[in-house]
Amino acid sequence: MQTVMQGVLSGADQAIGNTPLIELQRLCADLDGTVLAKCEFMNPGGSKKDRIAKQMIDDAEARGLLSPGQTIVEVTSGNTGCGLAIVCAVRGYRFVSVMSQANSVERVRMMKVLGAEVLLVDQASDSPRGQVSPKDLDLVEEAADDYVKKHGAVRVDQFRWESNKRAHYDGTGREIWEQSDGQVDAFVEFVGTGGTFAGVSAALKERNPGIRCYIVEPASASYFGCQEYLGPHRIAGGGYARDLALIDHSLVEDYVPVDDDTAIKMARRMAGEEGLFVGTSSGANTAAAMKLLSERERGSRIVVVLTDTGLKYLSTPLFEV
Repeated sequence: MQTVMQGVLSGADQAIGNTPLIELQRLCADLDGTVLAKCEFMNPGGSKKDRIAKQMIDDAEARGLLSPGQTIVEVTSGNTGCGLAIVCAVRGYRFVSVMSQANSVERVRMMKVLGAEVLLVDQASDSPRGQVSPKDLDLVEEAADDYVKKHGAVRVDQFRWESNKRAHYDGTGREIWEQSDGQVDAFVEFVGTGGTFAGVSAALKERNPGIRCYIVEPASASYFGCQEYLGPHRIAGGGYARDLALIDHSLVEDYVPVDDDTAIKMARRMAGEEGLFVGTSSGANTAAAMKLLSERERGSRIVVVLTDTGLKYLSTPLFEV
């Protein structure tokens, strides 16, 4: 008879969540207030998307959508794909990731090593190479729909499934509240699918309606803040200039634009000054929070999410030296 060892997990999917919350003392040394960083890049797949991958598969299983060996398909810039690859590997499903050629090669390689099949979709003819545009995302969506129809696969949809919001409401938001002893004044988040902002803002405001929640957007694609798309940007994983079904805009205090150079420089500063090796959206979140601390949020304690690891950006201009 096999002995159950307390503290030993049954699979990598069980290691998702419960990431640390770290105060950025060095970056905020000269500011009135502080930033607390939720280190989601420490999940097994290197990003916050591990949480929604697990939740979507859990919910699909509960709804009876999956059978042993079932093929699962999702549109992803790479982070959700890495999370789904991990969960599918542990639970015996076949996973196909559909993504734009514009995304970094590290994400593609990681998914393939984890056993996923990757369907790369060419960018639109007028899209800048290496930067995902709204047209590129439309092409990826079409390719995913075609694959599902041809192969009878199950599509999990991070842009629309409530599983996305629930993963961050039950997990990330609750953890932030508990880890900070409820000492949170504001929450700042760069939106891609909108699930993290939706879940965390709902969880925090349920506990304290006075918490102010801000959405971060690329300055050139400030769709919610300015209702315009001026052009492409280099902040990966968001700024798609489209409505997001999961977001309740009544919970939004304001919209904060961050330009590419600011996001990139902050990500580099975080690595060099705080020892936190993260990507561009994490840089954007932190830059936005520090900007708010120097203006309307003086004296506040602001929480940000560190979305993903910088290891997924080694082939990009982010960490050129």
